[in-house]
Amino acid sequence: MSDDSASTAVPDADADSTAATDTGGGGGSSPARDIDALRTVADYQFGAGAGTTLFPTDEAFEIRRSTGGRPRQVHTIDTRLVSYGVDGRFTLGVAGGRRLLELPVPANRVVVGDESEPFVREGKNVFAKFVDEVDPEIRPGDEVLVVHEQGELLAVGRAELSADGMVDFDSGMAVKVREGVDD
Repeated sequence: MSDDSASTAVPDADADSTAATDTGGGGGSSPARDIDALRTVADYQFGAGAGTTLFPTDEAFEIRRSTGGRPRQVHTIDTRLVSYGVDGRFTLGVAGGRRLLELPVPANRVVVGDESEPFVREGKNVFAKFVDEVDPEIRPGDEVLVVHEQGELLAVGRAELSADGMVDFDSGMAVKVREGVDD
């Protein structure tokens, strides 16, 4: 997979001050339309308002594409926000997780206490016995934010259990952590 292609800056459809840079394998759609489509996917996956929280209309983004032209990653100037999987769902980077903290509590959150905080921060998985609270809408396979009981983001990852399982079980992996804030 190569990112060797021309970059094109195109104004966002919602605001003239936003640009989306297109890097990768061509394709027929414009970067501005792609950002709108990615906002829609974010709203569907993470809840209403997530699209504009992840991809504000007043910010520039770089869309990195596969050689076939499909959006693969979305970056800001300095970091990766999300990757876009072939299944049509996002996997979060820590920067994307920080942005989703702006959504109302408990959206997409798994809360842990002081006992597991240093391990999760370093990218270790979250086990059910250390989960204090969880968004009741979380299902296995969902992208989640792992936060400290004081609200600080510790990691992003994939839920391995349902919300009920996370609070009911005394053993087992609750969240497969992809990236901790101190990784």
